[in-house]
Formats: sequence, structure tokens, C-alpha cells
Amino acid sequence: MSNVATADFVNHKYQGFSLAPAALSERLLELRFDAQTVSAFLAATAEWPIQALEYKSFLRFRVGQILNDLCGQALQPLLINTLVDRDTGALLITPEGLDKVEQAEDMVKFTTAVAHLFGRSNYDAMSGQYYARFVVQNQDNSDSYLRQAHRVMELHNDGTFVEQDTDYVLMLKIDEQNMEGGNSLLLHLDDWEHLARFYADPMARRVMRWAAPPSKNTTKDVYHAVFDTDRGGQPIMAYIDQFVQPKNYEEGVWLADLSEALETSTRKLSVPVPTGSFLLINNHFWLHGRDKFIAHEGLRRELMRQRGYFTHAKTLKNPNQG
Repeated sequence: MSNVATADFVNHKYQGFSLAPAALSERLLELRFDAQTVSAFLAATAEWPIQALEYKSFLRFRVGQILNDLCGQALQPLLINTLVDRDTGALLITPEGLDKVEQAEDMVKFTTAVAHLFGRSNYDAMSGQYYARFVVQNQDNSDSYLRQAHRVMELHNDGTFVEQDTDYVLMLKIDEQNMEGGNSLLLHLDDWEHLARFYADPMARRVMRWAAPPSKNTTKDVYHAVFDTDRGGQPIMAYIDQFVQPKNYEEGVWLADLSEALETSTRKLSVPVPTGSFLLINNHFWLHGRDKFIAHEGLRRELMRQRGYFTHAKTLKNPNQG
């Protein structure tokens, strides 16, 4: 791992949680909260049901403050630094003991606390809240691949068809029954073997139209290019194959080539996410998707999504480092 600050965070001992690189990739860090910390958090926030967090948005920051206090003030700078670090930017987070569907509201509360230590979750038009819960089952007639179990949901970025900034995506697994397959798929832009070719193409800066299906509850088209450049001059992406609307042959063929180059990449990570755990990624230089499931009559997976923007413009120093 080339970033010194990130290495410092990884190698340090923390109050209430641990941090280590995942076996799949050093870019993906595993953050695990111990059961005592999780229990203390739930006890300290018991007075606020999820409805309270939905109605009073400032409470989302209060529960974040409580979690950060339980972790000796070290959690917030770790999250901020990790998510903006180009060498990492992704976490698989597990709160121990929070892994049963009956605890779904507590799971949402915990993820809300984490998300509001470094950012704020956007309004999700699909659900009408700051988060969305949805179920994947064996049979589905939806108008996008989000709920369709028997096919791959291709690599993409979130927020491509809305005008809100979408700096991060958080994906929680609430429940899973009769499941085989369906791993999360991740690809870091800097690992993609075809990045240089597509980023150098003039089509990378071509402004295109993005439109969502009815289930997304948004009717306004947005216009932007597939690629952009971050403040450090490095490539970032805003792309999803289902919602981009090429206006001509040239755009359509280029997008088809782009999609094929992403889906055939040998650098994709296939990440199993346990029930109660959640992925948290930088949405600009990580793409995500989902592998297909094996058919089963009783197949059921319930997920929760939060996505939003960073509220800290620059990194913070780890308070436990000198």
C-alpha cells in the first residue's frame, strides 16, 4: 500500500474496532467493530427509532458522534482519510452481533452513524427517504437489473442520472435466504487494464444523456460525460450501462466497447458480504456490481443503500498518531 497515511491507520490499534487489508486486495480494507462497542452504541441511541432519524436529519449526525466517541475519536479521521485515498477508498465493515433480519432497523441506524461521520446521505427518490431498502427474490418483473436475481448487474457508478453529487455508496446486506452466488463485484479504476485506452479517447469527454426508468421516480434527464478528472488530475467515472442514452452510432458503439472492456476485466474483485456487513466505497474511482444468483424458489436477499456526498474537503490527521 503506497499511501503512508493509510498505512498508519491500518497498522494502529484502535478502541472498539480493528482495521486490516482484505485478503482479496490491499485496496479493500476490513473494518470490524467489536460486539461490546456495537451493544454500547445501540444502548446509547435506543431513544431514537429510525423514524426519528428520517424526520430529524441532524440526529443522523448525533448518532455518528456517539459512535465516534465510543471509538476514542479515531473513527472519523480514519473514514475520511480512507475514502478519499486513491490507493484504497473502499471498506468492508462488520458490526459484530448485528447480523439478523430482526435487527434491520438497528443495522440502518449503525450505517447511518458511519455515513454521517464523513458525509451526508442524499435523498433517495426510489424510497422517498435518505436510504432505500429493497428485496431481491427468485422472480421479478422490475424495470432495471437491481432486483433481477438471475443475471449479472454490470459494473457501474451510482448517481449517474441525478443532479446530486454522489461521492460515496454504502451497501448493507440485511437478510439472505437460500442464496448461492450473488457476490458483490468491485473494480478500482487504476487496476482496470483498459483505462488508458478509453480515458484517452475523445469520446471520454463527450457529453451524453442519462435517463432513468420509472422505478427510480425521477423524470428529469441529466447530461454529462462518462469520464472526468479529479483535483489531482486522475481519472474518475460516472457511468451505468442501463441508463446512458447514446444519440448516434458512434456513441453507441463506443459505449458497447466500454461495457465489454469493463465486464471482461481480469481485475474485478468478487467480494462475499456477510449478513449485517456493508460495503462503503468512493463512487468516483470504484465501480461496483453484483454477480448472478443460482435459482431457488425460496431465494431472498434484502439490501439497504445509502449514497451521498463528502462533507469534509480534506483529510484529517489520525488522533492516535503523534
